[in-house]
Amino acid sequence: MNEVATPAGLESGALPMDTVGNVYVESPRITARNVDVYYGDKKAIDGVTLDIAEKQVISFIGPSGCGKSTFLRALNRMNDTIDICRMEGEIKLDGEDIYAPHIDVVPLRARVGMVFQKPNPFPKSIYDNVAYGPRIHGLATNRAELDDIVTQSLERAGLWDEVKDRLTQPGTGLSGGQQQRLCIARTIAVSPEVILMDEPCSALDPIATAKIEELIHELSNQFTIVIVTHSMQQAARVSNRTAYFHLGKLVEVGETGEIFSNPSHEMTRNYITGRFG
Repeated sequence: MNEVATPAGLESGALPMDTVGNVYVESPRITARNVDVYYGDKKAIDGVTLDIAEKQVISFIGPSGCGKSTFLRALNRMNDTIDICRMEGEIKLDGEDIYAPHIDVVPLRARVGMVFQKPNPFPKSIYDNVAYGPRIHGLATNRAELDDIVTQSLERAGLWDEVKDRLTQPGTGLSGGQQQRLCIARTIAVSPEVILMDEPCSALDPIATAKIEELIHELSNQFTIVIVTHSMQQAARVSNRTAYFHLGKLVEVGETGEIFSNPSHEMTRNYITGRFG
């Protein structure tokens, strides 16, 4: 992990938060309030408050190790899989606290799906990769309904025309970009409300990346999408809003065009112009 130099005047870790920007949105899908995340004694996320709007794309940007992926994983309790990780604060989905004791993480992670940095298709056929979620969640009562879900999911992921004649072949036999779109199809097959994407294009070539970005744009008409990216160009292309993280804190968030053309915070400006990070 790259070490990030702390800009002059912030050696203590104290970050001026007076220009954090448009934290709140009307009718948010997800609300986070004063979220802290710890790995053992180390605080990885420090007091983050942020609303995530419905049917929009928000990008998290910032230097390596700034906490953006940790915060992303907090949105569907994926950090629960790490023994030393704990969360304080409040995260709500449609007004319901997702960390409440009665919440079952299995249906939660169907509602808030995840696409990882490296494509990770199951060692199953293309068909069974997409059908797996609907089967375990009981979303289809017969084979015809399951066939419809698989077909529609592959179509929405922009993959149907490329794989419709080889649905029984292993998903692992697809190219990297196709595998990532298969993972997106697998995610949307269970009808999520939110899709989290952690560096979904970092392992892909420019052509495959362009296809994923086009897909993100199309899916944002139906889903709320949160994407972590190291590529500021990608954030500028795909997102409605952008949030800049540094040293575990949310420094600034706002409309993407405004963040890139006229950031309020000097640290955001320095990162975007390449002065540090």
